[in-house]
Amino acid sequence: MTDQIHLDVKQSVATITLNRPEKLNAFTDEMLMGLCGAVDECDERNDVRVVILTGAGRGFCAGGDVSAMGAEADNRPHVTKKHIDDYIQAFPKRMATFDKPIIAAVNGVATGGGMDLALACDFRIAAKSARFAETYAKIGLLPGGGGAYFLPRIVGTAKALELLLTADFIEAEDALSIGLVSYMFDDAELMSETTKIAQRIASLPPYSIAMIKRTMYQGLDLDINSALEVVGSHIAIAKASNDHAEAIAAFREKRTGNYSGS
Repeated sequence: MTDQIHLDVKQSVATITLNRPEKLNAFTDEMLMGLCGAVDECDERNDVRVVILTGAGRGFCAGGDVSAMGAEADNRPHVTKKHIDDYIQAFPKRMATFDKPIIAAVNGVATGGGMDLALACDFRIAAKSARFAETYAKIGLLPGGGGAYFLPRIVGTAKALELLLTADFIEAEDALSIGLVSYMFDDAELMSETTKIAQRIASLPPYSIAMIKRTMYQGLDLDINSALEVVGSHIAIAKASNDHAEAIAAFREKRTGNYSGS
């Protein structure tokens, strides 16, 4: 794995850290591929039940490296489109098939493509220092990493368009008030508090957690009857799982469940 990504696993929680702190974790192609590789590893490991994504140093992620942009870059349309398909959109596409919960722990700035990385996660937790901005309009571009898809689904169409069209920064407290983030903590407590939340989720039956996540995302694109049909099928499978049997036994015996994810 690239040294631009760190992966650490403790007590069923994996922490993936973007690691270019000298550049506020502005991403490179190498970093984006390493990020997807780390997610693949988390998906395959039975000892990982929840993932946290964060950034090293003063910022979460400043988005694309502007030093590689401009007239000097190869801006031929077919080259740009392939690069976006293969690299910029690799993480949100991977998230569409990742059933384990993933939480963005946002420290400092999350701008442009960096904000898009956070939006692609299941929910976001912010340090008080966190600042968010969809800055694409300022550099004559569009939100290629999923911002225009995720943001209206999180904060509503009008607020999403306001943030996208003005490219204004939003502070952590305001992000909390509009539902962009779910929690806000002092900077020194961000990772410890996020880990506590992740461990609470990790303590629950992992098969059920995965199917709840899958069912919710599937339902976003379905009519009510189709959504209910899907969840009924998923429940039928979940009831036959070892996790369900263990959860019922643990409830009756007033003890902590010992879950296998099967």
